[in-house]
Amino acid sequence: MWCTTGAQVMEEGESALVYYSPKTAITVDFTYSIETHEQGIYSDFAEAMLGTDAAETENRTVYTLQKAQIGTATSADYSRPHKVLPDACVPMLLTINEKGVLKGYNLPAEQSVKKNDKHKNSTNIGQTSDKSMPITIAPFSEEVLEAATPLAQANAVAKQIFRIRETRMYLLNGEVEHLPADGQAMKLVLEELDKQEKALTELFVGKKSVRTEHKRILLEPTEEDKLLYFSEENGFTNSDNLDADTIRIKMALHAQSFKANDSKKKKKGAELSQIVYNLPGSACVSVSYEGGIIEKRTVAVAQLGVDVPIAKDVFTRSELPIIVFNEKTGNIVSISK
Repeated sequence: MWCTTGAQVMEEGESALVYYSPKTAITVDFTYSIETHEQGIYSDFAEAMLGTDAAETENRTVYTLQKAQIGTATSADYSRPHKVLPDACVPMLLTINEKGVLKGYNLPAEQSVKKNDKHKNSTNIGQTSDKSMPITIAPFSEEVLEAATPLAQANAVAKQIFRIRETRMYLLNGEVEHLPADGQAMKLVLEELDKQEKALTELFVGKKSVRTEHKRILLEPTEEDKLLYFSEENGFTNSDNLDADTIRIKMALHAQSFKANDSKKKKKGAELSQIVYNLPGSACVSVSYEGGIIEKRTVAVAQLGVDVPIAKDVFTRSELPIIVFNEKTGNIVSISK
């Protein structure tokens, strides 16, 4: 696409610079939690043997949508090229970024990054960690392993839990024959006892873990609603899921436009240069879920804007200006000397 557009803008043998207006896409980053419940193998005996009714009774996963964050992503708008030809009055001191979008005029030279520093700050892509997930094995006693039935196994595990609790109490009360040598040793012993008790107790009450995930979608600005579907059982899903709730993304677009000139009042204006900036339009974006709006934001949209030439006399003064452009919207950030 870039090559085709470039061929339409530039003529063979022509000396010119070409830059493009920016183009805005809307991004929505959803944050949701995944809560995993895992039933213990001895959950049927949890209340009778440990006196707890808080045991997990089934394996299940619960998804919860927490929030949505609206942002933008920028690319070059290849349908809006700007060609700047050599002009004795306006030196071609343009700074164009890697996307082809105008960054500034007469900007100070950027300092190059040292090779060593660049390697330090770069992320190693393609390298994977060789760390393996630790395997957790419950610290069964010999009595548990020799038990013939699940009931006998559960009873042996419960006795082992009570013995660990008694050992901890004796240590804290100083009622053992050989106490740990110092406070650090005591801490390590108690931590190991807690770890063993937790692993054995989970065989009755089960496990619960929570992690956070993100889903990021990229949308072109449009007034047609975007629908997504989210359920407690499956997370992001499709419209066929009858248990899913609808996430609706709405956009109200406001394009920028010029005021019509009155021919009777038309006056001769200043001479214009070939350098133009973009006066962006805007979009009011809202995300609704379960009957309420969870996020709303108004963002600038570059392609809804209009091109405004900069007056040539800005460049013909005794000192050339330094002009900084917003690389996301194409608008002018500042003009200074």
